[in-house]
Amino acid sequence: MTKQVVILLHGVGSNGDDLQALARYWSQELPDTLFLSPNAPFRFDQGFGYQWFSVNGITPETRAARIVSARSEFNATINRLFSEHAINPDLDRVVFVGFSQGTIMALDALVSARFPLAGVVAYSGRLASPEPFIKSEKATPVILIHGKNDPVIPYTESEAAANKLIELGFEVQTHYESGAVHTITNAGVALALTFIKRCFS
Repeated sequence: MTKQVVILLHGVGSNGDDLQALARYWSQELPDTLFLSPNAPFRFDQGFGYQWFSVNGITPETRAARIVSARSEFNATINRLFSEHAINPDLDRVVFVGFSQGTIMALDALVSARFPLAGVVAYSGRLASPEPFIKSEKATPVILIHGKNDPVIPYTESEAAANKLIELGFEVQTHYESGAVHTITNAGVALALTFIKRCFS
């Protein structure tokens, strides 16, 4: 039987437990879905929690290289989940849900085609990976959700990501929420649930 899998990717300085509330809420309407929320592989180097890559001293010029250097451990984390839960990404339907730095890594995996994905939910992030990007052969769906008052990552980063993803052949949906900051709102939760259901339908 084909599995439905949602992998939640937290932001910098957080941990997998931080997104478990999303999993519990969505699972009420997706009871047959497996929700996984791992810790990022590296301890946060500026306090508590974990990180996919260090943001200490990061600049727009160095960000892409840090993402590339994080790919190996990111892949290992995802592949370990696949192994532990008997997930076959070529047969099962896998959706990545990222927040902030987790979104950066989810979009990086998407545009480098490292995993076959049924969809990506991208909260409050950016597409900061180095080109070249790989075009989508199956018009993989993506939803980008971002607060217009985000002081950490401007919502214009999601606008730019949407434009690039459309160029690459992805099916892109966007939602930019007035007054919202660097967070996941109730509206964003509801939109993502509808999107994930469609990915699995």
